[in-house]
Amino acid sequence: MTLPSEEHIFQYPGQGRIEVICGSMFSGKTEELIRRLKRAKFAKQRVEIFKPAIDTRYSQDNVVSHDSNSIPSTPVDSSSSILLFTSEIDVVGIDEAQFFDEGLVNVCNQLAANGIRVIVAGLDMDYKGVPFGPMPELCAIADEVTKVHAICVKCGRLAYVSHRIVGNDKRVFLGEQSEYEPLCRECYAKAEGLKN
Repeated sequence: MTLPSEEHIFQYPGQGRIEVICGSMFSGKTEELIRRLKRAKFAKQRVEIFKPAIDTRYSQDNVVSHDSNSIPSTPVDSSSSILLFTSEIDVVGIDEAQFFDEGLVNVCNQLAANGIRVIVAGLDMDYKGVPFGPMPELCAIADEVTKVHAICVKCGRLAYVSHRIVGNDKRVFLGEQSEYEPLCRECYAKAEGLKN
């Protein structure tokens, strides 16, 4: 038995599924989300993209990658709002899923049950290496999980976590390269050891 490929999904719209793209910051999560959504649009599928309203780093209304690729989106305050915009839609994209409430899991399940392909991107762990928001549950219920990796800025190995390099203890703290750096396990342990 062969597993369905991404191309197979495009040939048969209406088969609901959940795809999760996870990893640290600077690993290409949003880039991969945008790539999949643009392919769906090219295939003439009806696509709607959502992001948390609090994420205004690059744009109010667009999902934007660190490489400045973008796609129009709808900012929403809660996961339940997503259901208001998804009638007559084939594919739903959700960026920065870690910032949504735990209800996002049920929303994604409901969309998939209604025959919608759901593509979710988000950080799997916070800056302390702790599973972040609804991401662990989304990974558990997903039909497919793609873990992408940044490169450790200290040694060049695959990064494990987004290390916060500014003094702020808030779990949700929006930032970029001046606030975070991707580190492997060993370099992260060294960096944290220096703080203590």
